[in-house]
Amino acid sequence: MYVVCYDITSDRLRSRIAKILEGYGRRVQYSVFECDLNERRYRELYERLLSLMQEAEEQDGNICFYHICKNCIGKKQIIGIPKEPEGYPDDDVIII
Repeated sequence: MYVVCYDITSDRLRSRIAKILEGYGRRVQYSVFECDLNERRYRELYERLLSLMQEAEEQDGNICFYHICKNCIGKKQIIGIPKEPEGYPDDDVIII
């Protein structure tokens, strides 16, 4: 599991980053995504975002990746109302 967050001032670049991240994980806050990635998918995402940042006309922010180990995932605590996972099936749906 990776937590990926960004602080980008350019609206255009920020939108492009978010669009890419939506394909790899779920948004848990405006600029924070949780991404359950294997090593190949992590490298793919990292390279895509790196390329996007290098191509940007303005270097006006950053993207941070935090690797969360399996032991630590279960220790996550939330204060307030947790955001429901988007794109996950309802409990009464079975996918085979």
